[in-house]
Amino acid sequence: MNDTACELSGGHPVDSASDLGTMYKIVEIFHSVQGEGVHAGIPHVFIRFGKCNLQCEWCDTDFETFGEMAAVDILGEVMKYPSKRIILTGGEPMLNDLWPLHRLFKSRGYQLSCESNGTIEIPDGLLDWICISPKDQMYPQVKIRQRSGDELKCVYVGQDLQLYDGLMDGFSHHFLQPCYIDTESVEWNGKNFAMTESVVKQTPPWRLSLQTHKWMGVD
Repeated sequence: MNDTACELSGGHPVDSASDLGTMYKIVEIFHSVQGEGVHAGIPHVFIRFGKCNLQCEWCDTDFETFGEMAAVDILGEVMKYPSKRIILTGGEPMLNDLWPLHRLFKSRGYQLSCESNGTIEIPDGLLDWICISPKDQMYPQVKIRQRSGDELKCVYVGQDLQLYDGLMDGFSHHFLQPCYIDTESVEWNGKNFAMTESVVKQTPPWRLSLQTHKWMGVD
């Protein structure tokens, strides 16, 4: 851990050396507005973890390109930004032991959210907001183990929405999001938008989620 990061960490009296030294695979840390779901438009600091246990064709993250960062360096990087809201994303963040980051950030008044595929159960009390985006439309053999949270957000590729009947009651908010692939044509993506919008209108209580950050050209 470097001196700059230690200075930014504020020499917090409750920090443990073990927590500060915990290593994580990190793709990037950046400050942006949340572009989708319940918190769209609200600034957050995003911590994007490397590695994932699934490989979805529409994923826009190269989760195999990452660097090793100590928790103290992650803390120092996050504290450069004014937002007190953090989103842990990936890759799949729940492949990691997140308790050291929980202790470091919660003791400084941060709100912790995650975006997870739901294949790994999330410990009680770890997070303030849980968004699960199941990929069983692509991986029907993979069990969804995290069956409760705040936000259920499903990428729509034409699947039967009865697939989620057993999950709906565990979440307060239910979103369908059009499958958007950067390398596809405007017409291809537009067709997906129209299809998803039509399904949402016909299938309450689903709501439409759009990746507005991509329209704005920001991360």
